[in-house]
Amino acid sequence: MSRKRTREETMLAAVSHQNSINGESASCSKEHSPIHANYNGGSSANLMFLKDFKSIDQISVYQERLPSICKEAPFSDDPEAIAERNACDYNTRITLKQARSGKVPRKIRVYADGIYDLFHQGHARQLLQAKNIFPNVYLIVGVCNDELTHSKKGRTVMTDLERYDAVRHCRYVDEVVRDAPWELDDDFMKRHKIDFVAHDDIPYMTDDGSDVYAKFKAKGMFVATQRTEGVSTSDIVARIVKDYDIYVRRNLARGYSAKELNVSFLNEKKFRLQNKFDDLKDKGKRVMENIGEKRMDMISKWEEKSRDFIDAFLLLFGREGRLSTIWNEGKGRLMQALSPPASPKRDGSPNSSNSSHNDEDQTSPPPKKTGRYEFPQNNHYLSDDYSDDEEENLHSK
Repeated sequence: MSRKRTREETMLAAVSHQNSINGESASCSKEHSPIHANYNGGSSANLMFLKDFKSIDQISVYQERLPSICKEAPFSDDPEAIAERNACDYNTRITLKQARSGKVPRKIRVYADGIYDLFHQGHARQLLQAKNIFPNVYLIVGVCNDELTHSKKGRTVMTDLERYDAVRHCRYVDEVVRDAPWELDDDFMKRHKIDFVAHDDIPYMTDDGSDVYAKFKAKGMFVATQRTEGVSTSDIVARIVKDYDIYVRRNLARGYSAKELNVSFLNEKKFRLQNKFDDLKDKGKRVMENIGEKRMDMISKWEEKSRDFIDAFLLLFGREGRLSTIWNEGKGRLMQALSPPASPKRDGSPNSSNSSHNDEDQTSPPPKKTGRYEFPQNNHYLSDDYSDDEEENLHSK
């Protein structure tokens, strides 16, 4: 935040405290600040009060002494609100011109109403505008109950009790009216001593087609506030419906049961499985984030290790690797064991002429057989005239 803005907000707080001392508004709007370009009102006492502070440090010290808002706004039937209402002289009517000038004898009672479901910054800004629409504003906020709201506008996310409590904790609200009517009448205005009604200028139609605030606009009792573009209760509900699965998974992870979320058994299992996958992704991201600068070193080391692993793999399983060599050697031994060399063949065998030269070189020729003993031709044992008589003669000799 810049020093200029800090100084401006601090001076606004100081002006608000001085206004409360003088019986004026405790408003701290920049538009109604003496240091704001659009300032068009306020008493001269405020300007003199600011001149007493010669530096931002003096204002900061004084700001520490300002009373803080330490409790919620009262309801309209609380004793505090009743006392404030009784102290207001409603017979002294305040015109729009007088209210804008800031020269009024009492607080200006401004009324703003609405549903205020899922109270958001758009609601807060609308109440801020209503609080600062005039100097010295007492802001009364009316909130419709569930029965009336559901019949006129539809179902709400928050109950009426929750909506009452949300509005009364807004810092700009001075009083909350429960069970506020949908259409304002003169009796309601007099009972709560309302001087002006603050709302956006868009017409809100009744059942007969007329604007709810038409008669107050005609009487000069209506002041317009600006809507905050891009934010509304309907937009918030649309976001929830659009991302229904995400919010169901979120609540399941936080301990809600499928019955409480009106989710079927299969959808519950699906959502829980998706939550587990998301948790794993988140853990992985956190690990990578914690690594930080060491991540590049890890990647480079991983690349080196991967190269070594690839080299070792190729050395072991490649075409000329160790396993291929071992396999070829084992395969050769296995083939030799299963297929022994053929027996040697004879020279005179019919297939000897068909044998290759390689076989002759590798296998030695078989040894020659010893020839038969040849007897002499004159051997009487071989005589053709050999007979048993001759044999007998030989023996007789």
